[in-house]
Amino acid sequence: MNIRPRRNRKSQAIRNLVEETSLSVKDLIFPMFLVQGSGKKIAVDSMPGIYRFSIDTMLREIESCMKLGIEAIDVFPAYPEELKNTTATESYNPETFYLKGLREIKKEFPEICLMSDVAMDPYSSDGHDGLVKDGKILNDETLEILGRMSLAQAEAGVDILGPSDMMDGRVGYIRQILDENGFTETSIMSYTAKYASAFYGPFRDALDSAPKFGDKKTYQMNPANSQEALIEAELDTQEGADFLMVKPALAYLDIIQLLHTNFPLPIAAYNVSGEYSMLKASVERGWLENDRAMVEMLTSIKRAGAKIILTYFAKEYAQLVIGK
Repeated sequence: MNIRPRRNRKSQAIRNLVEETSLSVKDLIFPMFLVQGSGKKIAVDSMPGIYRFSIDTMLREIESCMKLGIEAIDVFPAYPEELKNTTATESYNPETFYLKGLREIKKEFPEICLMSDVAMDPYSSDGHDGLVKDGKILNDETLEILGRMSLAQAEAGVDILGPSDMMDGRVGYIRQILDENGFTETSIMSYTAKYASAFYGPFRDALDSAPKFGDKKTYQMNPANSQEALIEAELDTQEGADFLMVKPALAYLDIIQLLHTNFPLPIAAYNVSGEYSMLKASVERGWLENDRAMVEMLTSIKRAGAKIILTYFAKEYAQLVIGK
């Protein structure tokens, strides 16, 4: 037999014909950071090229992203300490800047797919994703707060809620609250397999949301575990999730593939801040070529089975595609 795989690599046209994985701007969700006030565009020092926006500047940024073909964004709130408390009451205050910002985005750009974050940590003076009592993260008591937060975000016009807290039973609880209040079309993208990862540091810097004590290992998953992800995915599917997410992405490509193989729901992956900053730091030092490494990174996540990728590279990738 005269088998020569190189024949299918001999020209760009042939390589395109046999390409197995296709990456598109339409696969991407762009995470963005919203701050209180106006006229603000504040650089995130640990994430070169990423900014915290007030709602007026964010609207202009969203417009520029949409012109590049980006159709989905995920907005995270960065709250000052004076608005935080132990029970995260600001999260469902209809006059809080985050909910007002979500309403303005949807009013200005009704066609955009708007995703939000459901967790206590941006609003909590403890910095944890759940209610804290005597140093312990309470599960069931947290669900009521998450339910009120989710309902407030759905009322603001959010298309996809993103419960990122990893409390047990939160998908089912939120689904019930939404359905009882007429929001049957509001989707849930569950952070199904969210690992207690070392790659979240720059994100916590951007939101100033690091825990004030301890860590998140009692509710986020052990990086050593894969079978546990199957349990979480089965529960989230039964409870009514519309998408299953794996976070982070690069160190968990096997988990992305595992869920893609075993569940019919679309799999999302979060290409997190540490993965973004790691590449940017290498590029600044001349160790890696930015565009090639970015495309290779995103393609690997898609190849592993992610239908959707949340990534801080979204705008940069869109600009690269249009520039071709």
